[in-house]
Amino acid sequence: MEQQDKIILIGAGNVAHHLAGALLKAGENLCQIYSRTLDSARQLGMKTGISYTAEANEVYPDGDIYIFCVSDDVLPSIIKTIRMPDNALLLHTSGSQPMDVFKSYSKHYGVIYPVQTFSKKRELDFREIPLCVEGNTGPVKERIKKFAEKLSGKIYEIDSAQRKELHLAAVFACNFPNYLYQVAGKLLEDKGLSFAMLRPLIFETAHKVMLLNPEEAQTGPAKRGDESIMNMHKNMLKNDKDLLKIYTILSEGIKETQDKEETGDQKISQDTIDMPTLW
Repeated sequence: MEQQDKIILIGAGNVAHHLAGALLKAGENLCQIYSRTLDSARQLGMKTGISYTAEANEVYPDGDIYIFCVSDDVLPSIIKTIRMPDNALLLHTSGSQPMDVFKSYSKHYGVIYPVQTFSKKRELDFREIPLCVEGNTGPVKERIKKFAEKLSGKIYEIDSAQRKELHLAAVFACNFPNYLYQVAGKLLEDKGLSFAMLRPLIFETAHKVMLLNPEEAQTGPAKRGDESIMNMHKNMLKNDKDLLKIYTILSEGIKETQDKEETGDQKISQDTIDMPTLW
């Protein structure tokens, strides 16, 4: 029987919580969890039944795979504190850090980036999460790909430059809308209304882009060019310059997209009119 790789998980945050569960569900040999914060390490260790530590010098130095699930800011410094074999496979889960952050520490390294928003209290089906993989050599990339396929059914091979673009797009698609939900919630709270009233709307908005292109799903006063409604909204926001600026920028962006679409439609129509008769 082939011996399983000994996996060490570095980090115990949101990503690590879900990845640890996925590794165990896939039957992988997760041996240890390390976090600089003892409470975080203990919480994930108790949840999974895996050995844990908050001391860098206690991290097993004989692992086969080390997966770093830590923030971009601390990743380079944490790598320096962990003792690892020269032939270990080093992976990180960052959307924006290059894989070459490992270059001085191993001959085998790469990335396994999950395109998803993670919260400890919300369970997810890891098999449905897109995993973007990259390796420093062809054989390493194939090894990472096979490893990732045990965790998810959606694997994408992309390079570091593409991953950075994907991460930027994900911020626009996830983090910014969630901030706008907070803004909407505060607007309602200030008037004695409940955010729960928006949840069906938010659900339908997200559901539509599963079936339609975002351009096709767009609605609202900016899409319609309803200046009277937009001016009314701006007047309601006149005492909050930041929100007024956000409202104006987003509305102008929607209007510009709509104008480009209409210009394109007009050009197609004109081209159709000007086409010579061929029959």
